[in-house]
Amino acid sequence: MLRLLLNARVFAPEPLGLRHVLVAGEQIAGLFDAPPDLAGVAVETTDLEGRALVPGLVDAHVHITGGGGEAGYASSVPPIPLSHYTAHGVTSVVGLLGTDDVTRSTENLVARAYALRQEGLSAWCWTGGYAVPPRTLSGDVRRDIVFVDPIVGCAEIAISDHRSSQPTFDELARLAAACHTAGMISGKAGVLHFHLGDGARGLDFVRRLRRDTEVPARTLMPTHVNRNPDLFDEALRLVREDGVGVDVTAFPDDEHLAPALSAPDAVERFWNAGLPDALLTLTSDAGGSLPTFDATGNLVKMGVAAPDALLATLQTLLRRGHPLERILPTMTATPAARLRLHAKGRIAAGYDADLVVLDDDDALVSTMARGRWHVLDGQQIVRGTFEH
Repeated sequence: MLRLLLNARVFAPEPLGLRHVLVAGEQIAGLFDAPPDLAGVAVETTDLEGRALVPGLVDAHVHITGGGGEAGYASSVPPIPLSHYTAHGVTSVVGLLGTDDVTRSTENLVARAYALRQEGLSAWCWTGGYAVPPRTLSGDVRRDIVFVDPIVGCAEIAISDHRSSQPTFDELARLAAACHTAGMISGKAGVLHFHLGDGARGLDFVRRLRRDTEVPARTLMPTHVNRNPDLFDEALRLVREDGVGVDVTAFPDDEHLAPALSAPDAVERFWNAGLPDALLTLTSDAGGSLPTFDATGNLVKMGVAAPDALLATLQTLLRRGHPLERILPTMTATPAARLRLHAKGRIAAGYDADLVVLDDDDALVSTMARGRWHVLDGQQIVRGTFEH
């Protein structure tokens, strides 16, 4: 089917002004200054009336099979339904395991990625979980990355956290090297994605991997770096001195999560530090648990991260006066490039038709994923297989 989106104020993510966007099947066929002549051709036309058209959001850190599990079996979070992503503009996800890589497996993860693809989303995943040696499908991280189509790297290996397996530096160095060489062999990203806790060692292991090994900076991707101010200061130094890109988590605004920096605050601090925009990504941790522990490690409160976090952060930064074209790359073009998710994160001919329409108040109006409207004029028209 051909779909023509008229009078779109395109942010690709850079501003392109008023354009007319032609979608053919799952891809963008072209952007035009004037409506193309499609006489005699069956085409569905939608007039966006000058609304903003932006790339679908790319969320590279999502517990697509559900996270949690730190408070017994009943604390395992169920999988997130399809519509919970698209209702908030997320059209691409990369799934992972967390603390519980015992009752959940890489097999579950890969299967869920394929299921989301069948339902119309774009989905990939990471092999592994918190523990080292990592939980894999084939028994080997390199083989998983090279031979399993959706797997882009290894995550989320926990460091500086009481829930980690307390890996040694040598173990992490071998794991980083495995990701790097697997990426070279397969043409994939081959990234090692670290979960950071509140431990006093902070990013020490990541700094040592840059300074004491030959593993390139692009292989390393620490996340949750805004979980406390000291860790975030260390993350800024890591970017400045070692060229390692960092990932900010869009924690919800919850006093129990203090002293975590909010994502908008962290993004502003990163920008104010004058660091390269290409070394900053933003993810939601959707489906993951948000536990609060006391000083002795006992769980005192449990929350769950939601897929609306990226859109909410974007809207907050817009209200603070930041331009849309500055905000968008952190959750579109940059993660897509970082993880080599080809044809994602941009509005351009040949790219996938993952598109989001925003109104003048920055609220989501419509979401298109792979050329199909999932949300149209505020109505959810596509739902997952078991959604009612």
